[in-house]
Amino acid sequence: MSDIQKTPDHIGLPQVERPRPKAPAAETLPDDASLHDKIVHAIKTVYDPEIPVNIYEIGLIYEVTVADDDSVHVLMTLTSPMCPVAGSLPPEVQHKIHDQVAEATSVEVEVVWDPPWTVDRMSEAAKLQLGML
Repeated sequence: MSDIQKTPDHIGLPQVERPRPKAPAAETLPDDASLHDKIVHAIKTVYDPEIPVNIYEIGLIYEVTVADDDSVHVLMTLTSPMCPVAGSLPPEVQHKIHDQVAEATSVEVEVVWDPPWTVDRMSEAAKLQLGML
């Protein structure tokens, strides 16, 4: 894999060559991390295959709810209804949480389209990594 990549034009950036971003160091959670924090940590291991930033920082995760029985409900979206990973990304989120967070009794991932995703939902770190700042 080359250390140079072209900026993806599907997110509204001009086609320019720039250094390929390095993967961030794995975040370590404290031993007393909350269940919610463990779930977010698991979600941050899921990447959109076309954008080298995790889906949490891209802003695809709208809400993470943990019920009293430790069941998990994730409300998420995709960059567009025609997203090529629409069938695989939500199940990947569900599997990552299920596999990495033993305390979660069940995991449901719901995809919604309202409000629609926009670049404004991206974190500052994601925008910086993608050369948008």
